[in-house]
Amino acid sequence: MRITLIGPAFPWRGGIPLLTNELAHRLAASGHVVHVRTWTRQGPPRLLPAELHPLATPEAEVYPTVQEPLSWRDPRHWGRTGRAAGSASDVVVLVYYVPFQAPALAAIARAARRDARVVVICANAVPHEPRPGDEVLMSWLMRSADAILAHTDAERAALERLTDRPVTVAALPPHLPATARSQAGPGAPARTLLFFGKVRHYKGVDVLLRALALVPDVELRVVGEFYEDSARLVALVDELGLAERVRITPDYLPAEAIPELFAEVDALVLPYRSATASQLVALAHWHGLPVVATRVGNFPETVRDGVDGLLCSPDDVVDLSRALRSLYEPGRLAALRAGVRPADEDAIWEEYIDALCSVAGADDGTRSISD
Repeated sequence: MRITLIGPAFPWRGGIPLLTNELAHRLAASGHVVHVRTWTRQGPPRLLPAELHPLATPEAEVYPTVQEPLSWRDPRHWGRTGRAAGSASDVVVLVYYVPFQAPALAAIARAARRDARVVVICANAVPHEPRPGDEVLMSWLMRSADAILAHTDAERAALERLTDRPVTVAALPPHLPATARSQAGPGAPARTLLFFGKVRHYKGVDVLLRALALVPDVELRVVGEFYEDSARLVALVDELGLAERVRITPDYLPAEAIPELFAEVDALVLPYRSATASQLVALAHWHGLPVVATRVGNFPETVRDGVDGLLCSPDDVVDLSRALRSLYEPGRLAALRAGVRPADEDAIWEEYIDALCSVAGADDGTRSISD
C-alpha cells in the first residue's frame, strides 16, 4: 500500500514522535511505500512546552519527512495537506494525541477521504488534563475518519462513546530512543528510586513524595520537564522533610544520558493517577530495571506483579509506600531484576502492523465525506 503518516516526528521530541518514526520504518520494511508529514508548528507553547525546544540531534534513525508547512493553527495548510496526502496514498494515517490538533487533523481527514482511506491512531483517547470542548473536538476528528486504532480496551470504550466509527485495539509497541543498555549490575541496592518523564498532575509525583516520606533511608530522583508549577512540588518536598532525599532535575533528558541515569537507580516508579498507554515500562525493562506502577492504563499488562515489578492502587499513598517498602525486603530487588525481560519488540510490532493494515484495508461503508 501507499501510506502517508501525519503526526509529530523529528525534530519534535518525546514518545509520540518516536512512535511515528518507528512506525514509518516498520511499514517501509514490510514493503509499503511510506511518506511522513509532520508539524512545522504543533501546538501552543503554554500547553506543549516541547514546542519551544525541538531536537537538534535525532534520538533514533530518522525517517525522512515531507518538507511542507503544517501548523496546528493555520487552516490554509490543512486542506492542502489532506488533498496532497489523499491523492498520493491508499491510506492516510493520522497520529492524534492532543485535542488542540483535532480541528486541523479533522480537516485533513475530510480532504484526504476524497481519494484515500483515513485511519486515526489515537494515542490519548482521554485527555490527561481535560478542558471544556475537548470531547467535541475529539468526536469531530474521529467521525471524520474511516476507522480508529487505540492501544487499550479502556480507550476503545471511551472512543465508542464519541463516535460510531470502528475502533480496533492493538498493544502499544516499544518505540525507544536508540541508546546502549545501561550497565547496572546486581550489586547492593543503591536505595535510590527514579521518576522519569513529563511531570504532570495525573502522573502522581506528589503521591510518590508522600509515600516516600513513609519509607526511610530511600532517595528519589525526579527527572523530566515540568508541565505544572515546579515550585509547588519543591514546597511539598520541604513540607515533608525530604530535601535531603529528593533530587529534582526539571529538564528534558537527552537520550544519550538515559543509560547512565538508569544504571544509578534501583527501580522506575510510575505513580500515575490515570493513564492510557505508556512505553516507560518497556524503556525501564530494556535497561534492566524493575518497575513499581499503579494499576492504570497498560501498566497491568506490561508489569508482571512480583516478577519484574510491583503494582499498587492509584492515588493511594499507603499502598504505594507498601510497594516501595516491599521492594527493599531481603532478596526482593535482586529477584525482580532477575525477572526483567525486555519486550519482544518484533512480535509486538508485527501484531501492531497487522492490526493497522487490517483497519486500513477494511471496507465498512464509512467513506462518505459528508458525514
